[in-house]
Amino acid sequence: MTARFELHGFAYSGPTYKVALTLSLMSESFDYVHVNMMAGEHKQPPHLSRQRYGQVPLLLDRNNGRYLCQSAAILEYLADMTGKFGGASLDERLQVREWLYWDFDRLAAPLYKARVIKLGFRKAPPEVADDCFQAAKAGLGVLETHLAGRQWLVGEGMTIADIDVYGVVAFAGEAGIDLADYPQILAFTQRVEALPGFKARADLLPMESRAAA
Repeated sequence: MTARFELHGFAYSGPTYKVALTLSLMSESFDYVHVNMMAGEHKQPPHLSRQRYGQVPLLLDRNNGRYLCQSAAILEYLADMTGKFGGASLDERLQVREWLYWDFDRLAAPLYKARVIKLGFRKAPPEVADDCFQAAKAGLGVLETHLAGRQWLVGEGMTIADIDVYGVVAFAGEAGIDLADYPQILAFTQRVEALPGFKARADLLPMESRAAA
């Protein structure tokens, strides 16, 4: 049986991992299409015709032919389509959305930049690298404070906000940040990793295309 979803992405992409992990936790199988970003495939017309920003991820919903981009928007779409992890009430759904926007602005942006600089994928002067590093730590500080006394970011159950944030903090080590300095966040990551359907990035995003199992 053909999988409903087809995910286009890159193995080292944090945003692609967020979508793949959401699908896995929702028990939604998906075909995976590897986009060779090293060769510039994401900037070629076939990809740009469906992903206007020339980025990954890109998700196809075969049930209606929709192509979706931007990981936070995709996570909201999946929550709407499946009825899972969207929040138990209007207030919770609004809080979930706030965390998605906060993460993009205050955590994902600096931490992902610190990561690619640390790994040598991007060159930057020391002061730029340090600015990204310190901004990422500031974002983690906000998250650490919020998680004190909480299991999840919003309400009593896991939501796409948790998956979205996990898809950033999971890369903290590659950015040179030790989560042992953030015990609340570390415990949070362990809760996510104990969920049924959880899979690590390397298990979800190979370096080649793969049909759904």
